[in-house]
Amino acid sequence: MHQTLYRKYRPRTFDGEGGVVGQEHVTSVLQYECAHDRLSHAYLFCGPRGTGKTSCAKILAKAINCEHPVNGNPCGTCYACTSIDAGTAPDVTEMDAASNNGVDTIRDLKEEISFTPAALKKRVYIVDEVHMLSASAFNALLKTLEEPPEHVVFILATTEMHKLPATIISRCQRFEFRRIRFGVIAERLLWIARKENIRLDPEAAQTVAKQAQGCMRDAISLFELTSAGGYDVTAERVADVLGLAGIQTQYKTAVAVAKNDASSLFSIVASVDGSAKDISVYWSELLGFWRDMLVAKNLTEAERDQYLDYTEPEMRLLLDGARRFRPEALTRHFALMEEALRDMIRLPQSKRLTAELTLIRMADAALDSSEAALLARIGALEDRLAMLESGMPPAALPASAPDSAPEGSPEPADTASSPMEKDSGSIPADRPSAEQNPAGNAEIPADLSEVIERCRAQKPGVAGQLMACDCTVSADGRRITVLTDSAFAQSMLSRPDNLAVLTSVFRLCGIGEPGASVTITTGAKPRQKNAVDELAEY
Repeated sequence: MHQTLYRKYRPRTFDGEGGVVGQEHVTSVLQYECAHDRLSHAYLFCGPRGTGKTSCAKILAKAINCEHPVNGNPCGTCYACTSIDAGTAPDVTEMDAASNNGVDTIRDLKEEISFTPAALKKRVYIVDEVHMLSASAFNALLKTLEEPPEHVVFILATTEMHKLPATIISRCQRFEFRRIRFGVIAERLLWIARKENIRLDPEAAQTVAKQAQGCMRDAISLFELTSAGGYDVTAERVADVLGLAGIQTQYKTAVAVAKNDASSLFSIVASVDGSAKDISVYWSELLGFWRDMLVAKNLTEAERDQYLDYTEPEMRLLLDGARRFRPEALTRHFALMEEALRDMIRLPQSKRLTAELTLIRMADAALDSSEAALLARIGALEDRLAMLESGMPPAALPASAPDSAPEGSPEPADTASSPMEKDSGSIPADRPSAEQNPAGNAEIPADLSEVIERCRAQKPGVAGQLMACDCTVSADGRRITVLTDSAFAQSMLSRPDNLAVLTSVFRLCGIGEPGASVTITTGAKPRQKNAVDELAEY
């Protein structure tokens, strides 16, 4: 008889191969209590669906009654373990409170627990979705839950702990299950794929894990769906079956919004609408991408890893998208996108129109008279004013800058150096190479993220060249060195007007001491482009 994968691979032990994963803060305590016979009379498992509450309840029931336990884990082979796994154990009762929520059910249970176990060591009652019990049923359960007979253990499980009376919670040993991290879910999916002899690409496993949103059961069900029909599970297969647009589409949308590129925006929406993907799914993914860009802008690299689940190539796309917007612009976009999502749910026949109009409003703050739009436009002007006050020459600013430019709207890229300079690839004699730095003055790496972001509004060409550069600052802060592997980039960044912009932006970003000299040299290690680099240049 066929069994679905999430039932076939339900954990049978607290740890080890095929055991519970992602809930070590719970399983380690339960395993210790079982190994040292320090069991409580009542347990409360609370947390999101599909995170292992019922599985842990069954494992705990087996560990309590196991004839040959191993370090707190059930052996899995004795009568108690096999009968509980098969659902035939006479002394282990599973009750769904959603369909048995009346006071009469609890009264029958109270009469039953007075009898000693028929075949096992203890009688175990697993009550799922316990928050569904009626008020009178909770009152009937209180006294029994506080002082049950020695041979009885209650295990209560719920997804909505806030609905439980405080009197019930106080009588139980409470364990809170957390959403499982996407990396842990992906590893379990790859393990199941090896067991089932199904080809599963790591990238596809990560995509499925993200869609599960911390729910292991959902992840395994989605994996089984994508592998149905004997297909190899690739990233393209997952996107096609689940109707996902993918991070590349989200990134392209962000770039088009930043550039105020209406043609690209209409093209992206038309592509999504013309495929098997649903626009509302694409819009939900886009909301998540915007949220992640806001997280990336406000946290350090070490902190980002706690809140963002991205592979290294995906993280590069996210960071490049985030650099194109100010925080107030992203906040304004959120308000527009949430309003659009509500309209899509209310009027599904107008999804495409809603998406197109919203993206155009996001790209051009001048089309929006809301307070958030005005703040975004003021923020762009403040950047220009700050650069002027810091000493940037007027020539470095656009000749005809509008009074209020929309956030993220690029200006014409800098003209390249003359063909002769480009072909010669010569390095000016007054620019020392990286190896000529004085040995006694150590060089400290500097982050160019904020520099690129500020340059993008005034000098898109400079920002583009800086993306492939490294930067160091002397220990005394008086010398800033920009390292590039391209002679063309070196000559372009060394132009007086571009160098003046860089000097001012470094001062605004607090890199180096005031008045520090900026030197552009060739010395960065060459980096080969991959598909993600090419997409980042979109």
